[in-house]
Amino acid sequence: MSDTPHPHALEEGAPHPLGATYTGRGVNFAVFSAHATKVQVCLYDDAGTTETACVTLPEYTDEVWHGFVPGLLPGTRYGLRVHGPYDPERGHRFNHHKLLLDPYAKAHMGELKWGPEVFGYTVGHPDGDLSFDERDSAPFMPKCVVVDSRFEWKQTDVRVPWNQTVFYETHVRGFTMKHPGVPEHFRGTFAGLARDEVIGPIRALGVTSVELLPVQMFLNQPFLTDKGLTNFWGYDTIGFFALDQRYMDGPNIDEFKYMVDRFHAHGLEVIMDVVYNHTPEGNEMGPTLSFKGIDNASYYRLMPPGEDGLGKRYYINDTGTGNTVNLSHPRVLQMVTDSLRYWVTEMRVDGFRFDLATILAREPHGFDEGGGFLKSCRQDPVLSSVKLIAEPWDIGPGGYQVGGFPPGWAEWNDQFRDTVRAFWKGDEAMAPALAQCLTASSDRFNNRGRRPWASVNFVTAHDGFTLADTVSYNDKHNEANGEDNRDGHSDNRSWNCGVEGPTDDEDILALRARQQRNLLATLLLSQGTPMLLAGDEFGRTQQGNNNAYCQDDDISWVDWQKAGEARGHALTQFVQHITHLRRTLPVLRRNRFLTGQFSAAAQVKDATWLAPDGAEMDHAHWQDPQTRCFGLLLEGTAPGSSLPQPAADASVLLVFNAWEGAIDFKLPPRGKSRGKVWTRVVDTALEAQAEDAFRPGHHYTVTGRSLLVFRSTT
Repeated sequence: MSDTPHPHALEEGAPHPLGATYTGRGVNFAVFSAHATKVQVCLYDDAGTTETACVTLPEYTDEVWHGFVPGLLPGTRYGLRVHGPYDPERGHRFNHHKLLLDPYAKAHMGELKWGPEVFGYTVGHPDGDLSFDERDSAPFMPKCVVVDSRFEWKQTDVRVPWNQTVFYETHVRGFTMKHPGVPEHFRGTFAGLARDEVIGPIRALGVTSVELLPVQMFLNQPFLTDKGLTNFWGYDTIGFFALDQRYMDGPNIDEFKYMVDRFHAHGLEVIMDVVYNHTPEGNEMGPTLSFKGIDNASYYRLMPPGEDGLGKRYYINDTGTGNTVNLSHPRVLQMVTDSLRYWVTEMRVDGFRFDLATILAREPHGFDEGGGFLKSCRQDPVLSSVKLIAEPWDIGPGGYQVGGFPPGWAEWNDQFRDTVRAFWKGDEAMAPALAQCLTASSDRFNNRGRRPWASVNFVTAHDGFTLADTVSYNDKHNEANGEDNRDGHSDNRSWNCGVEGPTDDEDILALRARQQRNLLATLLLSQGTPMLLAGDEFGRTQQGNNNAYCQDDDISWVDWQKAGEARGHALTQFVQHITHLRRTLPVLRRNRFLTGQFSAAAQVKDATWLAPDGAEMDHAHWQDPQTRCFGLLLEGTAPGSSLPQPAADASVLLVFNAWEGAIDFKLPPRGKSRGKVWTRVVDTALEAQAEDAFRPGHHYTVTGRSLLVFRSTT
């Protein structure tokens, strides 16, 4: 495209910061591209439909094209056209006929309209992606928007200590679409989530940190829209600095800031689930929307070339989505870390959960915990001060890295989910694995000075069965996804308690309720950092769908009516009771790994494993595949740090019984004092919890498939 006139004189501007920056006098544009020959900024009217000017950035400094347009104001709509070679065999896919999104854009307006015009090659051409398409994609593309970043914050930042953290994973739209406290016109938005009627009950649960599924700009892929479905979860980010318009009323980022401010007012952290490992531009047959047309050879990991320099046409696909973002490139690494810093400093979020984080640590030779991205986070004064949580796997070679991330990082521990589900399902030989999970999986995380909080424990997450479905279905039921139930995991470690799906059988319903209490109590009372899935606190169901990524409907929307039903309300009260125990009993959230070693200072072990007869468990107990009932004694007087000083905390006894029948469990002695007693504070066999005192040596009858918690003061 040729330049079109603009009423204000163009100036050379500055190469930093990257993106479109309003200065008060105009807007500075800066775009990285190592291989482009020319970069243009095309300006549009407020509707984003009519081009009003197209200016060529006049300067090129350190591989950054830049220029300053005086007089431009926040709200200006724009897009990029980048000129350069179209040579896929050498990794270059420049096509100036395609309007591109600025990687640093802080806001967007309009929706992508899928059509052959948004592809850099001619769809259907015999030469495939080696062909060149000359149709203009601008009418089909969203437009970038210049923002004014000023905002009057009311609250200070919230920083919850790691050993006090309880995550609550939810979805902005799914959480609010049926919430009775949200007016209809606010449902599905940040403004809806920001209401006190929504935030107050979250805080009352006893959680500390709300983790939001992706809210950065993402796309709906044609294979979903063609079936009348949508990318509900949002794991297909195209704008690393921009919020998705689906969750807001226009391109006003203040709506998100206000939501964060309200969460902070309630003492809650906001954690963002972020996707920096791939983009929706796909492989060589994918569209040209942003990075592919700006500098494909820099932004993506490409197959290594042959001796002739050719062969970079194809993409390395460690994500399973067609492409992999190339964080080995310094400018791409800068973009990701700039993005993270933006969300912390400008939007004031409190941490990040990284989707397929192994990829972010992957260098050309494979996963490297000393790789560029992880090093950047560890040394950065902003990023090292917030919570960093890895989903520590991808589909590439050596992609499963649970426990393999460096100090300073927490990691999703899927071993906890699988083990705890299998134990309460009644599988054999699960006791040793459960013991590891109860003590923050020290076999994986206790190294290099890492702390128990590094293990983020969960029994459910957005991906998989909800808690209610885990105890109601043996098999997935994903027919609504349109893939003949082939999608989603088949190994769910779930048990329907006798009937598949809904039932009116009161005995089965009571068993399911008890199993939910067992799973929740195990999660919230284990060492490490627990994560609760939104709605599990009152028995939310997805009707057996364990892969609801494409369901923007009643399957995914939280049904708040269940929260008001008797069983839902009782389960919520149970969760509040357990989080209160976790908060008030320090031995349940130690900041150091339990060792089971004798402390000379306190004259106790910090942790002792007990058989039902009260004896300490030995090798034979652990090796017996039928061991399904045992206890864990956590001594409150054991030193809470490396200093040889006794603590003065209450002791806790946890008893687990996954047998279907009752077992008598002998309560252990409490030192030399005869006045000490064990106070039962949890019995999952009871629908309502009540305290009761028992003498050491008492044989307590542990109901089949139940969990007990006893407390004893010093």
